Amino acid sequence: MAGGVIALGDGYTARPISLDTYRDACARLEDRIFGGGWGYAFGPPAKPPPPLGETFQWGLYHGDDLIGWHHAHQRDERTVYMADTGILPEHQGRGLYTRLLPHLLDAYRDAGYALVTSRHRATNNRVIVPKLRAGFLLQGLNLYEGGLNVALTLSLDPAYREAMHVRSGFRQTSGEAARRLGINMVDSRRADSVPVPSVPLPHTDGPAFDLGRGYMAHPVSNETYRQVYARLEDAAYDTGSFDWAETPRLARPEAPTLAWLLAHGGEVVGWHSARGWDERTVYMSNTALLPAHRGKGLYSRLLPHLLGTFRAAGYTLVRSHHHATNNAVIVPKLRAGFRIQGLEVNHHGLMAVLIHSFDDVYRDYMDVRSGLTRPQGEVARRLGLETAGSSR
Repeated sequence: MAGGVIALGDGYTARPISLDTYRDACARLEDRIFGGGWGYAFGPPAKPPPPLGETFQWGLYHGDDLIGWHHAHQRDERTVYMADTGILPEHQGRGLYTRLLPHLLDAYRDAGYALVTSRHRATNNRVIVPKLRAGFLLQGLNLYEGGLNVALTLSLDPAYREAMHVRSGFRQTSGEAARRLGINMVDSRRADSVPVPSVPLPHTDGPAFDLGRGYMAHPVSNETYRQVYARLEDAAYDTGSFDWAETPRLARPEAPTLAWLLAHGGEVVGWHSARGWDERTVYMSNTALLPAHRGKGLYSRLLPHLLGTFRAAGYTLVRSHHHATNNAVIVPKLRAGFRIQGLEVNHHGLMAVLIHSFDDVYRDYMDVRSGLTRPQGEVARRLGLETAGSSR
């Protein structure tokens, strides 16, 4: 494996190491790094492992002390798989993974790979968030011997990255992605090319949230929200949703609703709506910002106000669905404490299901269910489980 020493700051470096050195480090340190997980212990294997192909290994050092590693290997003629990264607990939480990641991706790009894949426990936000911020996209969920994993893919091919957005339904296809997918668009309009109507802020129903920089979130009735939504929908979305081509035959089920219009300079620039899902759960059903107001941190600033409102209203869980490749929303949600809990296909496309829990025990339960932590204490008691090292 080619490459030199990578300076990561604060006395940390990443240095190329051999496959044998990596395996020796795993044998010595992996219980200290991964010992809190809840995996299945298979018996001795009946078959030898398949050959790895090209491999990449870096040791992570603090001074001269080995404190972690990264290992990756070739999966096929286009794909490299980031198989294993470990950092000793006392060196975690210092941004090492975020600082290391760009150097790893440069190495894979220089080696000629088009796709970089990885998988992680579904509630391991400390790793998932840096990956999504680096451009990885959520591509699947699977149960395996270690628990519930998310599958992430980074495309170093821009057209394939766009195709992943098309597959999820997050964007309409156009350009090179459309050519590669063999699609001729019937209507090639994009949201950023649709004229944006000017919609003055209508009557509101109470005190607003101050989001800073002149932005406010005003509570409104569900009827008012729907009227504004109908006027601005085409300008806010470039998604590839299924057109039912009919009026629903049944009325929407009755449920408590909450809605806000986001305003700047007296005009509507976005919205959020939510409704009761069940007796414990509120569903964040729709959020949008007009294109000119994106990328300004508005969603991250809005989230704490919404979560505080839902908590005060008595809800225990907050649920939301997002196109699986919509990192602009998924990342702020994960940073706010939401966890990836599923994938589903509906008329909008392939959607990631996220859950936020105000109940500490249920939050721990999600980590146990993914295999990130062992069932212990109150979680084990609620599940009726007892494992080595758990207390009842």
